[in-house]
Parts: sequence; C-alpha cells; structure tokens
Amino acid sequence: MRDLSAGPRVLLKRLRELMAEPLEPQERLDRIVRQIANNMVAEVCSAYVLRSDGVLELYATEGLNKDAVHLAQLKMGQGLVGTIAASAQSLNLSDAQAHPAFRYLPETGEEIYHSFLGVPILRAGRSLGVLVVQNKAQRNYREDELEALETTAMVLAEMIATGELKKITRPGLELDLTRPVSIDGDSYSEGIGLGYVVLHEPRIVVTNLLNEDSETEIRRLADALGSLRISIDDMLSRREVSMEGEHRDVLETYRMFAHDQGWVRRMEEAIHNGLTAEAAVEKVQSDTKARMMRLTDPYLRERMHDFDDLANRLLRQLTGFSPHSAAEGFPNDAIVFARAMGAAELLDYPRANLRGLVLEEGAVTSHVVIVARAMGIAVVGQAAGAVALAENGDPVIIDGDDGKVHVRPVADLQKAYEEKVKLRAKRQEQFRALRDVEPVTKDGHRIKLQMNAGLLVDLPQLADSGADGIGLFRTELQFMISSTMPKGEEQESFYRNVLKQAAGRPVTFRTLDIGGDKVVPYFRSQEEENPALGWRAIRLSLDRPGLLRTQLRALLKAASGAELKMMLPMVTEVSEIRAVRELMQKEIQHISKFGHQLPKKLQFGAMLEVPALLWQLDELMDEVDFVSVGSNDLFQFAMAVDRGNARVSDRFDVLGRPFLRILRDIVRAGERNKTPVTLCGEMASKPLSAMALLGIGFRSISMSPTAIGPVKAMLLGLDIGRLSEVLTAALDDDTPGVSVRDLLIRHAEELNIPV
Repeated sequence: MRDLSAGPRVLLKRLRELMAEPLEPQERLDRIVRQIANNMVAEVCSAYVLRSDGVLELYATEGLNKDAVHLAQLKMGQGLVGTIAASAQSLNLSDAQAHPAFRYLPETGEEIYHSFLGVPILRAGRSLGVLVVQNKAQRNYREDELEALETTAMVLAEMIATGELKKITRPGLELDLTRPVSIDGDSYSEGIGLGYVVLHEPRIVVTNLLNEDSETEIRRLADALGSLRISIDDMLSRREVSMEGEHRDVLETYRMFAHDQGWVRRMEEAIHNGLTAEAAVEKVQSDTKARMMRLTDPYLRERMHDFDDLANRLLRQLTGFSPHSAAEGFPNDAIVFARAMGAAELLDYPRANLRGLVLEEGAVTSHVVIVARAMGIAVVGQAAGAVALAENGDPVIIDGDDGKVHVRPVADLQKAYEEKVKLRAKRQEQFRALRDVEPVTKDGHRIKLQMNAGLLVDLPQLADSGADGIGLFRTELQFMISSTMPKGEEQESFYRNVLKQAAGRPVTFRTLDIGGDKVVPYFRSQEEENPALGWRAIRLSLDRPGLLRTQLRALLKAASGAELKMMLPMVTEVSEIRAVRELMQKEIQHISKFGHQLPKKLQFGAMLEVPALLWQLDELMDEVDFVSVGSNDLFQFAMAVDRGNARVSDRFDVLGRPFLRILRDIVRAGERNKTPVTLCGEMASKPLSAMALLGIGFRSISMSPTAIGPVKAMLLGLDIGRLSEVLTAALDDDTPGVSVRDLLIRHAEELNIPV
C-alpha cells in the first residue's frame, strides 16, 4: 500500500529548498506552483493574491495561459476563487463548472478543466489569497492532497506577510495585508495620537515552517501540551480560584480545549504532512479562527478568544517566547493595541513613549482608561477586530475625539491629522495661558480646581496645569506597579516626596483602594462573583489592620510638621470611620512615644461612593472634616450599572435628573453641617458636567490634569447665580420635557460659554 503522506512530505522538502534559494519573487512563485502541480499530478496550479481594493489577482500559474498572470482578476465573493477567499473555506469539486459560483475567465483558458481544489491562504484567520489545483478528469481530491495544499498555502502566507511580493505588485496597487483600515470605536479619552502599533500580546511569528523530522516534532508538541495542561490544572487548583462562578467556567473551558483530541489530532496530521510543531499550531489556529469568525452566536465567538489564547500559550511554550523580548525596540511613538488590559499592565510601558491606547473591550470608567486619561493619552474602546487587523510596527492614527482608529493611513489622511494635532497644540497653548488666571466666575465665585494623581510622574503637572492642589491621590497605584508589597519606609519616603513636590499645595491622600478590578500581583484575594461590590477598599483594610496601620504610620511620619489630608474609600457605615480613627489614634501614640514629629494639622475625610451613606449624611458630616464624592462609583452603584460593561455603562446619563438630585442633596447636607464637600471623579473632567456641578452648589472639584484648562475656560464665562436658577427649576420639575443635558447645552450656547 502506497504511503499517502509521502507526497506532501516530498513537496514540502522541495518547497524548503525553493525558499532557501536566492530567487526573484516572481520566479520563486512560478517554481512553487510548478512544484505543486508536479507533486499532485495536477494539470493546473494557480496562486491568487488579494489586493487592498478587494480584487484577487492571478500572481502565478502552471497550466493556464501565462499571459493572464497579473491580468486575470476576480472580486471578493466572485467565482469559485472569490467564494473561497470570502468564506475562508476550501472547495473540493469533481465538476467545477456545475457549481453555481463558477465564473469563466476567457483569458485563462480554464474551461477544459473539471476537477477543482481551492484553499484559502490564511494568516491569523484573515484571507490573503487563494491557491488552486485543477484537472481535466472529473475526480475528488483526497484528504492528504487537501492537507498538502493547505500546508503549502501557509508558506505563501508568509511570503505575502514578509512583503516579498511588493516587488511584483503593479505600480499604484497595494496588497490587502498593507491596505489602510479604519476602525470605529468609542471615545474614552480625548486627544490625537500618531505613532506605531505595539500589540499588548504580540503575535508570535512562526519563521521555521517545515520540519526535518516528524517524530521529533510530535514529541515537542506532546511536551508543550503536557506543560500547558499542567499550568491550567495548577490555575484551577489554586486556593484563590473559587469552586464555582464565571471565572472557574472559563478555566474549565480552557482545560476542555487543552484536552480536546480533535485539536491535537489535527496538529499531529499537520506535522506528519511536513510542518514543524509551531507551524502546525498556527495552521490549525488559523483554520479554526477563519471558521469561527463567521459565527453569529456571541457565546461561540467568545470561545474563539479562549481558543486563540490557548493556542498562543502553546506557541509560547514551543518557541520559548517571553514578553520581555518584545519590549525591546519599543517605538518612541507607541500606540498600544489590546483586547483588554489592567491598569498596572499599562503602567509597565515606558510612559514617555505612549501616545494612545486602543481596546477591543472595556468601558469608559474602567480603571485602565482612568489611568490612561491621567497620563494624558488618547483612548479608543470597543474597537472590534483591531488586534487582528494590525501588525506590530504598523503606522497608526488614533482619534480619541471621534473614537476612530486608522491603521496604515493614506498620506492625505496622515497630513490632515498632522494639521489637527498642530491646531490642538495651539488650543493647549491658549489653556496654558490661563494657568495663572484665578478660577473666578463672572458673578465672583472662587472655584477650587484640583487634579487627580497617583504617581510621582504626575506631580510636575500640578504646576503646569495651574491646579490648586491634589484633590485625590490614589495611593494604590504605588502598590499596583510594585512587584512586592511596599514596606513602611518605602511608603513613607514616597509620600514625603509627593508632599515635597507639591510645594505647599494641599494633597488629599486616599487610603488603599485595592480589590475589585484593581489587582495587586502579590496580594492573592478570593475570586468573587461581583468584585465591585465585594472585598475591596476600606473593607479589605479593616480586615487587614496591619496593612492599614502601616499606611497610616507612613502618612503621619511623611507629613511631620506639615498638614495631612487623608480620606477613606468606599465607606458604607459611619462606624467604619470610627474604627479607622481608633487605629489612627494608636499610630499617633506610637509615633509620639518614639519621639517623631506629628503633622501640625490633620484633616480626616471620607469618600461618598456607596448610596447607603445618603441616609447617614448628617452623621457622616458630623464625623469627618470633609467629604469627597467619588462620582464614578456612586453613579455605578446608584444606577446599578457595571462600569466595566460597555452595554450598560453609558445607558444612563450622569447629567440625568436622578443623579443630579442625589449630588444636590449631598451639597445641601454639607452646607447644613458646615462641612466642605468636593467631588473627585471623571464627571468633573468634562466642561459641561463640571458646569452642572457648579450649578448645583459644588465649589471644589478634582479632575484629570488635562481637563483643568478647558474647565477653567468654561467657568470664567459662567454666571453661577443665573445657572443655579435654571438648574433648580429643572431638577424640581416632576414632569420634565427637556433633558438636563440639552438644557445645559442650550444655556452654554446662549451665553457663549465654551463647553
């Protein structure tokens, strides 16, 4: 009995030799199709390559009319070749002309051929072209012949991806892989970024495609699969992974995939056909991805991401790839592309080089977006398919104003955006000119404009922006970027440095707000169904008093002889504040005992983020020196919307009547109890919503540093008395016709207030 796998192996051996020879691209392609035709005893072998205009052009043929090369073309979805490219699926026909999609191209002379086998040339699930063999006799091609052709298509995919075919592409035309792509997403942080793509989880480029010894490769695959399965079992057995819940289900799916015999068998077949272990993983991954991309079921599409992740893990095992090797050669103007990422992961990148962030998932109030906004970089979220469409190093423009991403932009678009960037810089200059102007409204109200910060690198922006101080210093960021728990001395040195750089301006430190989606690598917490409502912030700190006392001691010592302002996050009951006061008292006694100087003044406050405090307002005001409203979390909890869920995160308006009435009640309680009330959240960063806050009575707001200029420009033209009348009437109206947002926009337009 004939060894059916011998044919593919011989073919791949010949191809390996061909790829190593110093040939011109056209000659290499011509010899490849000739080799395939000879090996498969086919009268015709043709290679079609997809151009950026959606046309499949004949690039090489053995058996058809040679004059048709670079002239014969089919649109995507047109004819058998176009159908294969559009569906990313193979076609095996004994009588091609009987197929409804068959289209005769007279220039090729292919009407005499009946049997037809065509496979898509795939890379990362994207069609880059089509490879075809044909015979006069009517026959169905065998499974091993289909496998051989698919494997050969991988070699061609690499030729296309490396840009080798550019030389033989007609002037004025581009291949699909290099075509400009525009992706629509949501604006998460304003700004324009021009730079180059950096994939957060870089695709592993397999360069060694063809094997020397199948048995060795099978063993390599088995070893890598074994390591992968052990790592998944390890993840599942950890104590911090709960026994049930969504997270566990995802990991169980991973385990199921990793043990899937069909997946393993397809990879082993590809190795027997002459591929290396890593090339076999990539081939099966690309085939599966191409099939799953067309699925409409959202659950199955999500499983595609799981499968992708698993295949990438396996590739990393086989290639010994480490993320650090990818970090080398980081471009000066980097725009990071990611499906999703945490705040700490963003902070790992060289900050000075970052120009933008593109996310396929996430929401406008997720922590990575807040950190990116604090860094002053443009962010576009919900950019579907961005990671698959971009390659590392591709030129890209990110438009955070309109929520658009332009990958490989055309020269005219590039030029237009360069002009736009110049105009923005001019506008920033105008805002900088306001830096030393007092933030006083038209009717004489002095507004305190403060900035949010969390790292030492944020501090220079305090003077640059003209902020009155830091209304929220997120102490957890120091913990999130550290690989080990910061010691008491490290924390003290850090806080002292912050106060020093603030140069006398007030700094309000928020105690640790970890837990939920703020993951600290060395701090293993229990997996939770609903982390935003779980064991986080002050709840965690009170359960771990040692952690809180170390921080309180560091803050007290850092502020010796100066003023210390600190506040507690996510307070639910006033009794929690009293519990922290007791711990604080113990630390004051400890410091005094050892002769350390205490702060000359201590202001103790609380964050109002949990709606339960709305029914304890007077008790709260009596207990603290000031109250700071955390608008992001308060809105999330009051409206029952998950800030990380894009489907609902912008369903309700922060300028809607319910939320503005809540905020007004808090301001009134502050006035009643003579307790200062400030607001530090994303709401203060937009001139229009900042205008609403001033209208309902806030006189101190804290925002991202880049927002201070636009908000100051707005308030300088504002008559608060007049606005308050309009807003009070609108909020007291039980049968409203016009939304508050529209009302505010109209008010701003009438009085020429820049919002």
